[in-house]
Parts: sequence; C-alpha cells; structure tokens
Amino acid sequence: MLVLGWHGGLRSDEATDRTGGYSTHDGAAVLVQDGNIVAGIEEERLNRIKHSNFFPVLSIRFCLQRAGAQLSDVDLIALDAQESVVDEYATFRALVAPEQPLISGREMIARVFEDIFGDDVRHKLRFCRHHLAHIYSALYASGKPHGLAVALDGEGDQRSGMVATFTDSGITPLREYSPAQSLGGFYTTAIAMLGYRRFDEYKVMGLAPYGDPTKFRPLFSSLYSLLPDGQFEFVPDGRLVSLFAEKGLLSQIRRRGEPFTQLHKDLAASLQEAVERVAMHIFEHQSLSTGERTLCYSGGVAHNCTLNGKLLYSGLFDNIFVQPAAHDAGNALGAALAAGADEGMPLRVGNRLNLYLGTDVGTEEVIAERLQAWSGLVRYEHHNDITERAVDLLVDGSVIGWVQGCSEFGPRALGNRSILADPRPPEFKHLINAMVKKREGFRPFAPSVLEEQLHNFFEVPDTCQSLPHMVFVVRVKEKVRELLGAITHVDGTARVQTVSLDDNPKYHALIKAFEDRTGVPILLNTSFNNDVEPIVDSIDDAVVCFLTTDIHHLVIGNHLVSKPKELDLQSMRLLIPGLRAHQKLVRQTLESDRDHHRHSIESTASDFFVKPAIDITSDTFAVLAAADGASTLDAICRAAHGSDEERSGAVVSECAYLWARRAVVLLPT
Repeated sequence: MLVLGWHGGLRSDEATDRTGGYSTHDGAAVLVQDGNIVAGIEEERLNRIKHSNFFPVLSIRFCLQRAGAQLSDVDLIALDAQESVVDEYATFRALVAPEQPLISGREMIARVFEDIFGDDVRHKLRFCRHHLAHIYSALYASGKPHGLAVALDGEGDQRSGMVATFTDSGITPLREYSPAQSLGGFYTTAIAMLGYRRFDEYKVMGLAPYGDPTKFRPLFSSLYSLLPDGQFEFVPDGRLVSLFAEKGLLSQIRRRGEPFTQLHKDLAASLQEAVERVAMHIFEHQSLSTGERTLCYSGGVAHNCTLNGKLLYSGLFDNIFVQPAAHDAGNALGAALAAGADEGMPLRVGNRLNLYLGTDVGTEEVIAERLQAWSGLVRYEHHNDITERAVDLLVDGSVIGWVQGCSEFGPRALGNRSILADPRPPEFKHLINAMVKKREGFRPFAPSVLEEQLHNFFEVPDTCQSLPHMVFVVRVKEKVRELLGAITHVDGTARVQTVSLDDNPKYHALIKAFEDRTGVPILLNTSFNNDVEPIVDSIDDAVVCFLTTDIHHLVIGNHLVSKPKELDLQSMRLLIPGLRAHQKLVRQTLESDRDHHRHSIESTASDFFVKPAIDITSDTFAVLAAADGASTLDAICRAAHGSDEERSGAVVSECAYLWARRAVVLLPT
C-alpha cells in the first residue's frame, strides 16, 4: 500500500493574492509504503520560504519522483485535519469570496490536486484528526509495544492537544484540550511582550537562562491554574494584557529590534518556568494515572527542548521519544500512517527513525558538474580523504559548511546540511553569529557528540544511550564546561545530538577524526542557512549561502570549495537573474508626486514567512523585468544601460545585496 501524507495550504505559490487557501504553515509531504517511509521533505526546503504556507506541490512531486511513482499509483492521500473542519473552511471561503464555489472540503481539495496533477483523487482522500496525526508520527519510531502519547501545540481542528495510550492494537484517546488551554498559544501570546511573535518561541527559550524566574513568578503564576486530575486553565488573552498593565510592565515591553534589558530576560525566564510547570502537571498526572513508563511526545510545544530536558531528568518515564519533526510538517507522516492503519497497513512500530529523507546531492560526478557551473565564483577540488582535510580546517579554526547525501526532514541539521566548527573556543559563538547567522548573541549552538561518548561529557540518565535528534537540552558535565566553551550555554546546558555509525557513518567518521586529533569527540553543529532562509537543500542553495556569508570553506561530498575574500562582482555579472514563483515586481505611482514611482519586489506569501515588500531602484526594476531565464545579468544590463558602467555597476551591487537577503535568484547557466 502506497500512502501520501501531506500538510499545507491550498494556494499555489504562483497565486497573485494572499487569499483562497486553507490557512496553515510548515507544509510538507511524506510517502509511506507498507508502513515504511519512502521519502519526505518540507516545502520550505524547495520553495525557499520559511514555514511555507502554500500547497506543498514541490514536496509531493519530490516524494513521487523519489519513489519512481505517479500520483495515480498512490492508494491513499491523507491530510491532518478533520473533514468537518475542512468543510467549514470551504463554506467560509465561499461566504467571504463570492467568486469561490460553495462546495465541500473534499471537493475543494480534490480540485486542487486535479488542477495540478490532472488526476481525480476524490475517492483516495482521507482526513485525520490533527492531534491524532501528531501522535501517529511520534509512535512510528517509539520502539515500544505500549505507552503514553501526548500532543501539545498551538491549535489544530479547534483543539490544542490530545493525550492517549497506545498498544500494538491501536490508539485510545484519553483527553483533548480546548484552544483556551493551548500551551503553544499561551507562549506565543506572552512573547509579544518581548518583541517576538509566532515562530520566535525558540529564541525566548534561549533567552530564558539569562533571567531570574523568581522576579515575575507571582505574575506568571496568576496567569494559570493547576487543577485536579491533571487539568489546568489559562486566563484569557485580554486578561493577560491587563495583568501586565496592572504591574506597570506595558511601558517596558520590548519592541522588535530593540535591545534586551534584564527585565526582558527575567520575563523570559518566568514564562519558560510557567510553561514547564503546566506541562509537568499534565505529564505527572498521566504517568501516575496510566502507569505507562514510555512516553511518545509531539506537537509544536515538543520543540521546547528545555522542557524536554526536564522531562528526561524527571524520572516519570523510562523511555521518552520526542518526534523530531514535532511541528505540523511532521503531521504529513502522521496522517499517512493513520490513513494506512485504518486500511490495515502495519504501523511498523520499532523502526529506527531515519530523517535523511530529502534531496540527495548526488554522485561525485554530479557534484563536480554543478560546481563547475559556479567556477566563475568558486574554486573546488576533489579529495580522496575529505574527512582528514576537513579536520585540518576545523583544527585550524575554520568554520565550514558540510553538505552530504540526503537532506534532513524536520527543523534540525543533523550532519548533512550543517555548519561545523571547533566546540571549544567560546568566541566561536560570536564569530559564527557575525559570519552567517546574524542572530541574537544569546542563542546557543548545539554539540554533535559520538554516541558512544555521550555519558563522558553530558549528564543524562543511565537508561538513555542516545539523543540522535537534537531535541533535549541536558547538562554539560561541570568538569568539561570550560573546555566546551562554544557549545555550553550560560546555564551549563547544551542541546545535544548523538551521532552513531549506523545513522550517519560519514559524519561519525568526521567527529571521530576530530577526536583523534584533539581528544574531543564533539563538533559544534548549527544549521546551514543565513537568517532569512530555510536550511539549504540543494548544491546551489549551499553555494549561494557560502558565497553570501563569511563561512570559510564548503565541503560537498568529497569536494572542498573555496572562494575569494570578497564577492567577485564582475563574475557575478555572468549569473542569470530571476525571481521565485511567489515574488512579483510592483511599480506604484506615488500619490504625493504623480511623476514619481515606487519600485519593489513583493511576495504573495504571508508576512509571517517573508518580508512582504522590498524597495528597489528603477534601474534594478528594469533589469529584473527584462529577466528571461536565459540572459545573464551582464547582458541585460548592457541592453538596458548600454556602455554606462556606473549604472550597470550600481545594479550589480544592488543585486548582490538582494541576493544575500534572498530577495532575488542568481544562478549560473
């Protein structure tokens, strides 16, 4: 049985407006055959929009191509939403947009598939409750025949969570939580006081250790109540704001982009503590009432790695599996498994979860051919022992991009699309932020440690032998905290990834070689991307990020790539300019001066995901408007500006800036 699971909106990224799609985020597709994952990828990796809310057409096509299948070969197509909820949305869409037909949710989705793929899939469509999909995704690799399953997030299907037990024979829901009980919603509402919004929650988690939770503990304790039977409630959002106002805090809230004060750090610490208290109230009750010693955990709240660490140390469970793609993208897997299970497909509980499910960089010949296309801007050489050459660079203090095999599914770079560095020098925290991440200085970097060395450097329970997915914050052993200055957070913790020979032999070999040279079986690992893009996926993505940041070296397969100290603008002229499908050029007449115009690049994606508009000069507008997918930047500039090198040079410089901000595409022929 071949089952396609998907999560995402219904609007194409080529749509010219921001309406008409099932409202969601983190689109993805996963293909499952007879209970085993064949392929999986998030739409953001392919369309290059963080948390993409478009219909995941690229992801679906990728999964089918990876399996050598057509959509007609798929037996079931599953979405992580109740059919009644999608029906309600379809009706609402017709009411607010009269040009839309009044049809069922099934018909609405079927038409999207038919428009894109030409297949009638009405009889194949299946709908899965949102939080049940979260739970199925977590069970896949739990390795245990029975246990407790918990899903906690912001909201889905007009609920904010579910608790269930599972056995070999199925899942038994025990409790659901209302939107008013949303831990994710509570966290997102509160971080607005810190100048953050949805998708910034992890930043606050990194800020919290710099604060004192006791400073605002009484305030945050008044925002929730812990009730008998593991229940709880939050004050309404409006009351939350009122309580902050009563404490005189509204005048001290942080606006986006402003510096952090100690008050902001204390607020973050108190918020994190409050969420931990509510969550632990749930887990403590359910552990006691069910007697289960295995926990499977998913949903957006499960990305709170500090809370996960508290769970690990709590002793409530002997085995804890946190779905690494705990956010909604992981529901593409959960929906597929749920739909298949309903039709008798085995769940395959106990599989070792392989997250290297995405784009493959290809053979050494394929890599060399693509790097040759970039030869005007980079140099590259093949090494028979790239591991030793990379270790030479790391020991000498270089920061390298490391791209191997298939990209990872989920939000973590686990050694195939990573930026790597020596974990020891404390100054590397600031160096990497300055070079590429351009992010807040308080945010920590993660260590990748050889699985067999986990207990020598980190404090974890004896029952825990591996933490392969970078989802637990644990204590660094005190005796090595000073040694591991680049990966040890201010509170003595780190978000650890263990690396085994079975899971990733090439990355394991690199860390082992670093250990042989330095005595330290650990590397600093952070995702390979800058601050405005998702993690790199393709060879082109990696080269572009390398060229537009200050990363020292790039390794793709067995090829070492280097570059000049400064971006070669003359060579850049030979690249072909363009925009992505969700972008468009806009020319507006100014109301204040009808003879002048505003020129910009605008996106049809939600401004939660990309900057909605970027102003550009009229000269650059003209060049981008003339882009045809074949002509080079130099050729278009010459056609537009003739021999005026000053104007052409200004356009090239502006395009270099826009390229670094991922506002334009520049690719070799």
